[in-house]
Amino acid sequence: MANPLSNTFSKITDSKAFGLARDGVASASRVGQTAAVLGVTGVDWLRGDRPPVPKLLRQTFEKLGATYIKLGQFIASSPSLFPIEYVREFEGCLDSVRSLPWGVIEKVLQEQYDRPLEQIFSHIDKEPLASASIAQVHSARLVTGEDVVIKVQKPGVQNILLTDFNFLYVAMRVIEKITPAVSRASLGDIIGDIQATMLEECDFLKEASNIEMFDKFLKDSNNQMCCVPQLYREFCTPQVLVMERFYGVPLTDLESIKKYSKNPEFTLISALNTWFSSLTECQFFHADLHAGNLMVLTDGRVGFIDFGIVGHIRKETWGALVNFIGAQQSMDYQVMAESMVTIGATDQDVDTKQLAQDLRRVVSALDGMDTPDMMNGFVDEHQINEMMFSIIETGKKYGIKFPREFALLVKQFLYFDRYVELMAPDMEMFGDDRINLLGGI
Repeated sequence: MANPLSNTFSKITDSKAFGLARDGVASASRVGQTAAVLGVTGVDWLRGDRPPVPKLLRQTFEKLGATYIKLGQFIASSPSLFPIEYVREFEGCLDSVRSLPWGVIEKVLQEQYDRPLEQIFSHIDKEPLASASIAQVHSARLVTGEDVVIKVQKPGVQNILLTDFNFLYVAMRVIEKITPAVSRASLGDIIGDIQATMLEECDFLKEASNIEMFDKFLKDSNNQMCCVPQLYREFCTPQVLVMERFYGVPLTDLESIKKYSKNPEFTLISALNTWFSSLTECQFFHADLHAGNLMVLTDGRVGFIDFGIVGHIRKETWGALVNFIGAQQSMDYQVMAESMVTIGATDQDVDTKQLAQDLRRVVSALDGMDTPDMMNGFVDEHQINEMMFSIIETGKKYGIKFPREFALLVKQFLYFDRYVELMAPDMEMFGDDRINLLGGI
């Protein structure tokens, strides 16, 4: 007589073996695809199609798909780590990615739930609201009547990320062995850090926890002016998030904001104080505050959305950064120089007086960078990166190396600086008593 327990164990083992075999085949296939794209690129190069290296790299990344597009987005948002010509070129990767057909997304959803979709959703819009390298977002309605958005991870993304980054990591280590100059740049370590960050983005339950932590932070501080989407946890999985759908307008749409807020300036101050407080009172800070992730809702509140990219910072570093930005506003270049030394890491003595003089020249050049487009509600990603790179390059001349969190934080400052100029041009972000820069420090 057959042993039921033995049969069950055999089925589980067979299932795991099948999963491993399937993943192995997928990984081998992915390596083959990568080799094919690189081979075609190499042949084109030999035939004389030789664009500048940054452009060639971007074009190749776009052909290679999800991982490399995400890596391109990382390069575009990390002027503290990469040369400016690469940062500029990869800004194109910040745009929306081509969406997948509804049938592909529907299959992912069906695999995530143990019941028919019709028992959860009364309607799902087949046209996506947005599409990115890792996920696609669709609007929907629950059978209980609530309007929601569904963030669905694209199929095979996690395995592709693992395969691609393992390939990149090994390649970088080999290059470091044979090229000492590359070894000093620690590209292998950078690739490892990026892989860890991106794999974390693939765990939507981690993002769900971030949303819940930020919601708790808002409630603990009795903050009624800002909010995050309500999660429907029973329908969330590692590959699917189901959240309340917010209705409103981006923080840069001033005319529409006036319909929902009697005092747009106060609305902006609420957003500013909430984010500044989160730096010291929450376990993380929102690290992607472009206009699409800050909404003024129809009831006048500010909605923070998309918590896939977050950062962490020590209070000491945050205090020094506030001094740095405040000194920039007051044109106290000596304090700027001293703050830069505190924020960064250096193994050499820094002549802060000479650094202050260099910063004076840099900031003077940056003051003339605003464009009419920004006043029409457009925040130029290119300008943001130009500003970041100028400041970081000045520090590098003195051996100052900045953590990626520095670039993330300053970038959010620059976003807010644009919002202030658009919504409250007479307000001084670092000189207004209504703004609490240091939060709970």
